[in-house]
Parts: sequence; structure tokens; C-alpha cells
Amino acid sequence: MDSKAIKMRVLFLVFASVLSMPIFGQRMQVGSSSALSDSIEWPTTDLDSAALYNLDQRLARLDSDHLMFAFQNLPEVDTGSSLPLTDSVFEHYMSELDARTPFEMAYNPVVKRYLERYLKYGTARLSRMMAHGQYYFPMFEEHLDKYDMPLEIKYLAVVESALNPKARSYVGATGLWQFMYGTGKLYDLKVNSYVDDRNDPLKSTEAACQYMLKMYDVFEDWNLVLAAYNSGPGNVRKAIRRSGGKTSYWEIRPFLPRETSAYVPLFIAATYAMEYGHLYGIGPADIQVYYMETDTVRITKQLHFKQVQEELGVDEALMEFLNPQYKYKIVPVISGQNYFLSLPKSAANHFRMNQDSIYKIADTYFEARASNIPDLTQMNERTVHRVKSGETLGHIAGKYGVRVSEIKRWNGLRSDIIQIGQRIIVYPRRL
Repeated sequence: MDSKAIKMRVLFLVFASVLSMPIFGQRMQVGSSSALSDSIEWPTTDLDSAALYNLDQRLARLDSDHLMFAFQNLPEVDTGSSLPLTDSVFEHYMSELDARTPFEMAYNPVVKRYLERYLKYGTARLSRMMAHGQYYFPMFEEHLDKYDMPLEIKYLAVVESALNPKARSYVGATGLWQFMYGTGKLYDLKVNSYVDDRNDPLKSTEAACQYMLKMYDVFEDWNLVLAAYNSGPGNVRKAIRRSGGKTSYWEIRPFLPRETSAYVPLFIAATYAMEYGHLYGIGPADIQVYYMETDTVRITKQLHFKQVQEELGVDEALMEFLNPQYKYKIVPVISGQNYFLSLPKSAANHFRMNQDSIYKIADTYFEARASNIPDLTQMNERTVHRVKSGETLGHIAGKYGVRVSEIKRWNGLRSDIIQIGQRIIVYPRRL
């Protein structure tokens, strides 16, 4: 490790220590109204610091990567009439929140630390989440209401993805609801080389509702559903066994994976902050495109966003935001599948009137770039890759998310030597 890395590590440790002092340096007095608060010894170790730091860094990155980040106009925090960040105030409003939701909205030192990340140190991010919520939450609520699920689940997407529809984790979880490929496939979220349904807000929200309902049938507790959503039902069952059969999230929390131990408290804090942030002088950022009326058009021929941008004058970032499921900004035409574009309403009307000329421009565009356009490939379905100049088995394996040994086994290869033009069978795990 070089000297710069050592210095950075030392600075982080010092920062984490200082950050933890005012909150966990002394035992916080939590109201006696909660029997659970009295019976559980709340952890005051660096575990919470590390888990909070990791989650916070991930959400900060997703927030800054949001396609609408550059379009924000942040309001100033009104400190003149805002509530104080005190235990008595937190307890009062958390008790009110707990009374009107089936989630167990506990207030304790762990939750307080996470609350301060939103209401004290992260006001700008909270303001952006409020703005994104104005766009997404009506959509979420419609699906949640259809299944008679708690409406507060909409705030889970704040914790999962910072309401970024293009969010992708280091392990491949994707979209607003962070579906892994295998789980998404169970709920009919299709993935191919052009389209990833996990990035589609409507389809992924429907899948998230169905998945959480299934988890509720298993655990019959919404806090445990959240834990299972993050770490998988197997880890929750294991934590229940290791805790001696306890079925409260806070009682099994010490036995859950580290990230999950931070996950539910962060959800509670996010719900509180989104519900009561206005009482602390924090309001939604002004993002004008969220007030724009939109419409959808069915695409009948292959189309690139470029044609819509140039012919209809739609901003590139807005095109991506409204249509995050298209991976290469290309809308394909596939037998048996219907694909649509969301556009500002005026642009949608112009598209319908001029679609023939737009499709002709698109045909010319694709003909000129035929050699550079990705082949249509379905995830985990048999694919034939034609070897290009300079490619090795390692390159091909990396492209499709598989191992070299698997490619050799699928193709009966005894060595790593391949020829230009050779056809290689692959079963992709990444596109």
C-alpha cells in the first residue's frame, strides 16, 4: 500500500471515530414507551459506523449519477422555523408514524444516527429524493394499492437506488428496485442485449410488489420482509434460528449480514425524513422536467434515440430518463414483443405525424453502422459469438460474464487458441 493510500485510510478511521463520538459516546435516553427499546441492548460499536458509511457512499454515488442531477435547483433549508434534532421530537413523530403504518417504526440510537444523515448532513440529497419522489411515488402507490400493501414501501426505493432508474450495484442488482437477474427472471423481467426490464419503472415496480407479497406470506412481518428483500429469505431464516426463534427484526438484527443490519434502520430513517422533512425546513428540489406531461408511442421499426433527439428536439438526458430500459439507446423490434418510447406529449404527437420519415432516417443510420451494432442476445440463452480480430477467450468470457473454462467446455476446446471467424457457443450471464 502506497503512502497516499495509508494516509487516506488513517483519515477515514479518524473521521469515523469523530463521527461516532457525539452519538454513541454516551448512552442515549430513549423513551420508556417502547418495551422493545427497554429489552434490547442497542449496539454501539463501529459495526454501525462501517455499515452506515458503506450504504451512504453507495447512495451518494447513485444520487450523483442520476440523469436529472444536472437539472436540479435546490431550495435553501429554512432553519428559522424548523424543528430541533432532539430525542423528544424524534420520539414524538416516530410514535405518530408507527401508529399509522404496519411497519415497526422504532426509535433508538441506531435509527437516530441514520436520521441525522438525512436531516443534518444530507439535506441536499434529501431534497433531491423528495423531487424524484414527486415523479415516481404516484406510480409506486398505484401498484401498492392494487395489492393492498403498505404505501410506505415506496420509500424502500430511496434506500435501494436513491430513486435512480439506471442504478446498478457492484454485484449486478439493477434498477429502482435493484433486482438481480435471477430474481427478476422469476417475475418476468426480461433481459437481452438491448433491453433490461429491471430498469423499466412500471415493470420493476410490479415485480417488486409481487416479490414482497410472497415474502410477507412467509414471514408475516413487514420489517422482516425488508430484511429478506435485501439479504434473501435464507439469511433471515438463519438469523431467526441463531437468535433462538425470535421473530422481531431488532431481536434478530445481530445475526443478519452487516449490510442488512443497516438496511432496515436506514429505511425507517428515510421514511421519517420523507414524511417529516418539511418540518425541518427541507423541501423538494425544483426539477422542471418532472412537471412535464408525457405520452407513449409504440415503436414498429428499429430506432435509435438519436433520431428522436434530432428530429423532435428531445434532450438526450431526458430521453434516457424517460426510457431507462434501453441499454444502447436503441429500441429493437423483436417478434412477439412490444416496445414503447415515453416522450414529452408534444414530441409524441409529432412522432405519430412524422414516424414514416423518422423510420427512414433510422434505416439509413443503422445501414451505415451495421458492423458496429450489437447482435440481439437473450440472457442465459444459447448464443453464437463470431470471433473478431484481436479477441481471445478471455475477452469473450468477460463480455458475457462467464468463465473461460465454461466456454471451453461448451465448445469442446482443449486449448485457448481460437481463429478469426470461428463460431463460439456461449450462455451469457451478462449483456
